[in-house]
Amino acid sequence: MLVQKYKDMLSKKSVIRELSEFATARGKEIGYENVFDYSLGNPGVPVPQEFTDTMIKLLQEKDTSFLHGYSPSLGNTYVREKVAASLERRFGLPYKKEHIFMTSGAAGAIAHAVRLISQPGDEILTFAPFFPEYHPYVDLSGAVLKVVPPSFEDFQINFEKASEMMTEKVMAVLVNTPNNPTGVVYSEETLKKLADLMTEKSKKYGHPIYLITDEPYREIVFGGKTAPCVSKFYDNSIMCYSFSKSLSIPGERIGYLAVNPACEDAETFVYMCGQISRGIGHNCPSSIIQLAVAETLDMTADLSVYETNMNLIYNELVDLGLTVVKPDGTFYIFPKAPIPDAKEFSKKALEYDLILVPADTFGAPGYFRMAYCIDTEKVERSLPALRKLIKENY
Repeated sequence: MLVQKYKDMLSKKSVIRELSEFATARGKEIGYENVFDYSLGNPGVPVPQEFTDTMIKLLQEKDTSFLHGYSPSLGNTYVREKVAASLERRFGLPYKKEHIFMTSGAAGAIAHAVRLISQPGDEILTFAPFFPEYHPYVDLSGAVLKVVPPSFEDFQINFEKASEMMTEKVMAVLVNTPNNPTGVVYSEETLKKLADLMTEKSKKYGHPIYLITDEPYREIVFGGKTAPCVSKFYDNSIMCYSFSKSLSIPGERIGYLAVNPACEDAETFVYMCGQISRGIGHNCPSSIIQLAVAETLDMTADLSVYETNMNLIYNELVDLGLTVVKPDGTFYIFPKAPIPDAKEFSKKALEYDLILVPADTFGAPGYFRMAYCIDTEKVERSLPALRKLIKENY
């Protein structure tokens, strides 16, 4: 007999994926260049030439069994050393290879992190608006995802509700900064306040509450700023990272889990990850892609296009009178719909070939997300359609 919980999930497919599929189908009818698809966060800037050159060099110069054979369970040792050195150099924390576990993207890292610190029935706290896939990441481990309501004014943390919901059953807090879907970066003040709250609650309950940080957008920050390193604010932290956005290689599914060296029993965590992999069939990511990112760790694609796109869309939304918090980074913007029902609004937008994602599943009904990781030329062409949508209907 098929397992019911997975059958039930068939009726709860990702809204983002469904809209992306609609956009693809519509593109076949009228040409995809005429569909203004803001659904899927699929990086749209070219991969750095250095990454491509590294791949070519590896294929030309290295033995095929080295490139395509199994890597060690914890990831290629050389790659883990390079990742640790990069983190130490950038953030001043004494990472070593013993703190690094290579994963299939940030999703793989989160899946391991949740299983490291929770058992069935334990709770993981996150803050709305949040990436909807956190539910399967957490809930299918046997733990339970609990969502703190949003602070709509600035999309920083709602600390009154966070303190109330951080009960004895909470084993970890899962944060995403820079944030999908809002584009907001948690401030140092927010992170210090969160660390103080978690320290207080850990002492009260007599067990550590871990901080799991989802950071695939860490390099996409606007105005010449940088995102604060969350792990510097709290010892019991587990960093989950993906190169999908920084290097524009989402299809390669490569990232890592990095345990804060100051975390209690830090070195044990990574070896436990190897055992977790045995149970979930993870079994380490692509060997050749691990080697390629090791040589391009501190490089990024040309991420400036995202800030250009953000400013174009933000200025248009403000001019149209919509409520929107200006993003600090990522390639998402999160306006309030002009009517209470964002699903209805997004459905109407389809008539204008605008693919917008209603944010009910993000924990923020009445809002919608636009993923502007598309060509600037296409963003510019979409603005008249957006204006027409608003002017003709709202």
